Amino acid sequence: MRLNMPFFAASAIDTIQPVPMSPAHVPAVVHVEQSAYSHPWTPGNFVDSIASGYHMPVWFQDTHLLGYLVAMRGADEVHLLNITVAPGVQRRGWGSHLLESLIDWSRAREVHAIWLEVRASNHAAIALYQAHGFVQQGVRKDYYPLALHQREDAVVMGLQW
Repeated sequence: MRLNMPFFAASAIDTIQPVPMSPAHVPAVVHVEQSAYSHPWTPGNFVDSIASGYHMPVWFQDTHLLGYLVAMRGADEVHLLNITVAPGVQRRGWGSHLLESLIDWSRAREVHAIWLEVRASNHAAIALYQAHGFVQQGVRKDYYPLALHQREDAVVMGLQW
């Protein structure tokens, strides 16, 4: 399914401020999640994350959901659990913007590292993370589900300062 998204100029990136994800946002978030992934998070995953107090900003322009992320803070590190740009606005700088927002948020809270897992086949995401200084730290064998009871490795990446 392709979301019908209007064109947003790159200059709009700096003017759109995120808001914390609330239960009212979950239907729109799940719609984007299902359009972006073969194995999307469920509504319950998002509701549970909200209830747990995770960092969950969402970016909207008018009523169009542009992207969101879910990050869990530990003692002095952050684990990025989900970062998604709506398919209709991908490759327009939003992924970098969301990731930079998380890095800024993390540094402001005096954490010293961000960790994440990414599908080994997701070369675009790996390149995005590398462009922001993330380095491969390891591999989690058979971490992600695939079709027909197969599994895919996750690349573990980290950014430390």
